[in-house]
Amino acid sequence: MYTLATLYALRQHIGLDASDTTEDERLLDALQAASAAIERRTRRTFQPRVASIAHDVNLRDVSELLLKEDLLELQSISNGDDSSIDTSDVIQVADAVLRLTNGAVFTYDETPVSAITITGIWGYHPDWQNAWEDSGDSVQDASLSASATSITVTDADAGNSPRFQVGQLIRLEDEYLHITAIDTATNILTVERGVQGTTAATHASSTTIDIYQMPADVSQLTLRWALWLYREPDSFSFKLPAILQESLDGLRRFSVLS
Repeated sequence: MYTLATLYALRQHIGLDASDTTEDERLLDALQAASAAIERRTRRTFQPRVASIAHDVNLRDVSELLLKEDLLELQSISNGDDSSIDTSDVIQVADAVLRLTNGAVFTYDETPVSAITITGIWGYHPDWQNAWEDSGDSVQDASLSASATSITVTDADAGNSPRFQVGQLIRLEDEYLHITAIDTATNILTVERGVQGTTAATHASSTTIDIYQMPADVSQLTLRWALWLYREPDSFSFKLPAILQESLDGLRRFSVLS
């Protein structure tokens, strides 16, 4: 389940009671459709993912690399001759360019196309250093296996706005998980394991659960877009409201051409 806002937040946005689940299927469909449309039209992803992406050598300047996507955190670079580039020799310029220092260059053997492999965490967030928040809760299972699809927590719905919500991206150590259902009576989260390019792993009891904090403008746009889809009758002629288009334009990623 990949959504840029939560089911609880959409219920609140519409004015439904938190306990009213009669429209949940339609609301989740609207959230997923809105999330996919926003990312497609902005040419950005707003949930972080771990991936290795092949890039072309920039023949105009072999010390610079034009990134295909937004890079949140660089982990490694495999050069075109199968050597590794020391990440300490790399400067990231805005979201679109990596620049090498200390005389390092990007190389290739037979072709510059897809010669360089960048491994890292990809996505867009204006404040990546503060993008994850400690939930204040932790794994209560004696040991969470890599195949388990449920997590026991201390208090699933603590706080005025429940700390855990369907649609959230959470993190256990290096593993990302999506919350797909919550049982507040038993304090059990149903989760999709090893999402966003990460690998499901075993986690000890008391492992901290972090919650990804979606940029506020992205979550608000998603809620407004999902509400529009939820209320709009099925039609091939409906047009995106101008206020949504304006918000969308402000999040758009512009490609850098080599």
